Amino acid sequence: QVQLVESGGDLVSPGGSLTLSCTASGFTLQYYAVGWFRRAPGKEREGVSYISNRDNGKYYGDSVKERFTIFRDNAKNRVYLQMNSLKPEDTAVYYCAAGQPIVGTIRTETGYRYWGQGTQVTVSS
Repeated sequence: QVQLVESGGDLVSPGGSLTLSCTASGFTLQYYAVGWFRRAPGKEREGVSYISNRDNGKYYGDSVKERFTIFRDNAKNRVYLQMNSLKPEDTAVYYCAAGQPIVGTIRTETGYRYWGQGTQVTVSS
């Protein structure tokens, strides 16, 4: 059964850190691009970070650059999103997705075939 499962969401104070995990089953994640997306209350879903399946190139949204890091652990069939210096505006449900987008479209949601159910991140004092 093909599945993506996110974990690691929590309540954290501003300035704190969290690491989210995206674990795949039923397919080999290293052959897929992986994106992290988030949906904040009352807002559209937005892309946060992406890692390519071609060259492991990493891409970040402007609001998370220098604070978030995406990386793979192929042995565990997993992709992580390390989040530092968290801000209240980072509060959202975070989703991971896997796909094989065509070159140049890694930031496009339609290129992602498999989606997880999401994990809640709340940044609040």
